[in-house]
Amino acid sequence: QVQLVESGGGLVQAGGSLRLSCAASGRTFSSNAMGWFRQAPGKEREFVAAINWSGGNINYADSVKGRFAISRDNAKNTLYLQMNSLKPEDTAVYYCAGRMGGGTWLEALQYDYWGQGTQVTVSS
Repeated sequence: QVQLVESGGGLVQAGGSLRLSCAASGRTFSSNAMGWFRQAPGKEREFVAAINWSGGNINYADSVKGRFAISRDNAKNTLYLQMNSLKPEDTAVYYCAGRMGGGTWLEALQYDYWGQGTQVTVSS
């Protein structure tokens, strides 16, 4: 069983940047597809970005394209989300998620395990 722990969230002004990290325990991280999702108060959890096991296949939600970058370091068992040009509408709890196997996956139900989330707040 893989466990995920997110970090790096916080309060930032609009236009600023944050880098989220997701540390994974277990030996299967390097062979798993990973993703980032977010959930704002009163809204459903939504897809942000996904990456396959090697980092060679990546997908982004239209709302973050050109501003966010997902990456992974399999040697460190860590997933990242670099967030630039942040907007107030990016405010949410951000979750990392993983699933066994290849590919990239855009639906929350497709993931097998989740972190506890980290709060990102962007002030205007």
